[in-house]
Amino acid sequence: MWCLGSCSVVSPPGRSLDGHDGGMAGLEGIEQPRRHASATAARWSPAVEDERALKALELYGNPAEMEVPLPSLPESAAIARRLAQVVVLRHWGLSPRMAEDAVLLVSELVGNAVRHTGARVFGLRMHRRRGRIRIEIRDPSRGLPCLMPVQELDVSGRGLFLVDKLADRWGVDLLPRGKMTWFEMRAADR
Repeated sequence: MWCLGSCSVVSPPGRSLDGHDGGMAGLEGIEQPRRHASATAARWSPAVEDERALKALELYGNPAEMEVPLPSLPESAAIARRLAQVVVLRHWGLSPRMAEDAVLLVSELVGNAVRHTGARVFGLRMHRRRGRIRIEIRDPSRGLPCLMPVQELDVSGRGLFLVDKLADRWGVDLLPRGKMTWFEMRAADR
C-alpha cells in the first residue's frame, strides 16, 4: 500500500481497498490451472534459469547495465522477475536462494509500482557492489510506500512486510520527478 503521511487504512475483511486479493504481484486475475496431486508438471522456479528469462534479457535489456523501462502493466512483474533471475544467476553467479529472494522482492516492488503509482512506465535497475546487491524501482509518483502491520491471515498488503523481512536494507529516495524504491541484500563474493 502506498500512503502519503499517516497510514491508517482499514479494508473490508478478505479484500484490500485497491481490489487486490492476494497472490504474487503481477498475477492477479490470471486463472491458475488446477493440478491433480499425481501430476508432475514442471513448475517455474526463480532458482532455475529458463529460456524466458534469457528472452526477457534480449528483449528489454540488462538492468545491471542500464535502467530498463517497463510498462506499468501487471504482466511487467513477470518480466521483472525473469530479468532479476537471469542477472542474479547468470551474470552475477549468485546462489539459487539469493535468486529466489531477489525475484520475490522485485515482484513485490513492481506490483506496488503498477498498482499504486498511476505511472505509465517504471524503471528497473540492479547493482552489485562488493558483498551486496541493490535493486531499484523508479517511478514518477511521489507517493510514499507505507509499511503496514500484517496479520497472519491477511491475504494482501504483505509486499513491504516481505521486503522488510528479507532485505538487509530498503528505502525510498525522493527524486526531482518521482521516487526510487530500493532494497539491498548481502551477497557472498566468490
